[in-house]
Amino acid sequence: MPISLYNSLTRRTEAFAPLDPARVTMYLCGPTVYNYVHIGNARGPVVFDVLARLLRRHYPHVVYARNITDVDDKINAAALAQGVAIGTITERFTAAYREDMAALGIAPPDIEPHATAHIGEIITMIEALIANGHAYVAEGHALFDVAAYADYGKLSGRDTEDMIAGARVEVAPYKKNPADFVLWKPSTPELPGWDSPWGRGRPGWHIECSAMSAAHLGETIDIHAGGVDLQFPHHENEIAQSTCAHGGKVFARWWMHNGMLTFGGAKMSKSLGNVLLVHELLKLHPPEALRLLLLRGHYRQPLDWSEGAIGQAVNTLDGWYRVLRDMAAVELPAGALPVPARMEAALCDDLNTPQALAELSVLADAARQSGTAEAKAALLGGGALLGLLQQDAEAWFKRGGEQAIDAAHIDALLEERRVARAARDFKRADAIRDELAAMNIEIEDGAQGTRWSVLKS
Repeated sequence: MPISLYNSLTRRTEAFAPLDPARVTMYLCGPTVYNYVHIGNARGPVVFDVLARLLRRHYPHVVYARNITDVDDKINAAALAQGVAIGTITERFTAAYREDMAALGIAPPDIEPHATAHIGEIITMIEALIANGHAYVAEGHALFDVAAYADYGKLSGRDTEDMIAGARVEVAPYKKNPADFVLWKPSTPELPGWDSPWGRGRPGWHIECSAMSAAHLGETIDIHAGGVDLQFPHHENEIAQSTCAHGGKVFARWWMHNGMLTFGGAKMSKSLGNVLLVHELLKLHPPEALRLLLLRGHYRQPLDWSEGAIGQAVNTLDGWYRVLRDMAAVELPAGALPVPARMEAALCDDLNTPQALAELSVLADAARQSGTAEAKAALLGGGALLGLLQQDAEAWFKRGGEQAIDAAHIDALLEERRVARAARDFKRADAIRDELAAMNIEIEDGAQGTRWSVLKS
């Protein structure tokens, strides 16, 4: 079935057709690695991980790039404050980012370019922009001349005055126009820098993504994705410099933007003190529940975070995994897991994850009622399309929170309880149940024996 995706540039949903069906290209703006990322930063990687899974079902070769910004003023400030090289900061938080994304079930990108590994490509692109009259040099800076690109503002739909105000641009005396943005800037001795035709310095943020995308995916790519907060100025600037550097070629054929994650209706920000770090949330909540929450709303709409919402996600997964645990003895049919048509249709409709999740609930109900191998396979296959239900059901119910769970000790207590019940020592059996309850462990006696799970706090 065909895939339709909303294009932020044209402001309409369009049937997706890649430039080369044998090589579909997608680029997602990645993190600036100076600290742990917050949960809002994880929405795009989760959403576009699902898109990558869908594309791989339809096309033989998908090249998905997600960059690492490892030179930036925030990184420089952190390094100076700690008295270390920027690599010490970036290596630590790049590793943390990878671990956090993996915990959320996000597959690694095919390509993970680092800005500092592409200084040569960045300089070459800036030289091309200067040579063709779209950039200029002033006081050691190389700047893009916004007035030289007639389509500037087309992506965001803003006029020049709004763009200047929205970007909080630096009104510097060396700029021809306040909206002109930095491609290269000089570095003082204590800051990282590289030799260039304009002196020792470092790249601006926007040029990094343009150079990395061109280096690995080509001058024209199929999909460029990121948060809606990057639409202006970052993506607007990427379009301008890439188009002008490559002789007017289209930079990205589809622009896709995920909505912001809010907290009580307000944008997450450090100034409001409502930033929730993924690294810390993973200690408090099951990673799969975090992923489910981030998929519950349509990717283009804002999504509000709350403890109630994460609780609902846990409850939903409890129900689905309970079905799978009850069907543990049911052997799956031979071959690959099927992909339910209604789920795939939902995702082909501009990545409609709320509808896909509704279909997954229908599959869980069908599996619960029928108990057949085919129904179990459909539930697991549908879950795989969303990156859900990928762990053993027993492991889900025996998950730990902040404290490690000693499964061997719990199993030993359950065996002691079984022996006590067989000997009709119900006082001891009840005491063991109370002991387990105090450990936040719930037990359930059934025909297949006694099962245990960790109670939700």
